Amino acid sequence: MTVYRLIRAGDLPAVRVGRSFRVRDVDVDGYLQSRYTQAG
Repeated sequence: MTVYRLIRAGDLPAVRVGRSFRVRDVDVDGYLQSRYTQAG
């Protein structure tokens, strides 16, 4: 559900194929890097 929420909000680009979504791995990596914070 989190991924669907991110796609709907426009934070994660995706392409709809039939009833499912396809997300490129580079887009997932980019999203995670933009949200990553160093702990400690």
